Amino acid sequence: MTQNTPRNILRIDASMRHEGSVTRQLADNLMDRLTSKNPDASITRRDLADNPPAFIDETWIGANFTAADARSDDQKAALARSDALIAELQAADTLVIATPVYNFGIPAALKAWIDMVARAKVTFKYTENGPVGLLEGKRAIILLASGGTGVGSAIDFASPYLKHVLGFIGITDVELIAADQLGQGADEKLAAAGDAIERLAA
Repeated sequence: MTQNTPRNILRIDASMRHEGSVTRQLADNLMDRLTSKNPDASITRRDLADNPPAFIDETWIGANFTAADARSDDQKAALARSDALIAELQAADTLVIATPVYNFGIPAALKAWIDMVARAKVTFKYTENGPVGLLEGKRAIILLASGGTGVGSAIDFASPYLKHVLGFIGITDVELIAADQLGQGADEKLAAAGDAIERLAA
């Protein structure tokens, strides 16, 4: 378990909505509580609605599979955004991901961010015993909201994927706070999520 008092927080907002976004509201609540424990904490925010990462393409893949000391200037430029996003993640001790469920999974912009930061020999490596994550010692908090998809149900392809991919890159201290199936009993579920945030940040 990493320290509960964060020093460097990376916040990722994946909702394409600004007004009325439940996950943004939950994240604001969580950030207020985390920073109250350490007002001097450094905060980096990535709003994927305002500045989504590009999808990886053939040029990106070619650059990624070229040895770092053999990359051309064009290849280095192709990986520049990925390098910057990875540097943010490496510097953070606490990762906050606030995401809705879109069509039973995560938003495309969040998947694009994951594709940018999940890189062999940088955030994970392959060994004779299988893959090993290289971002150990970090804490991740996932704030997830859905209209009809039940978290942990057979049609939830968002939370298991996020937990798996975070673990794959070495982040195994993962906590999930969900306000799911808000189409029914939204007030009670939002209150429960608020209570969970309060307990988590206590």
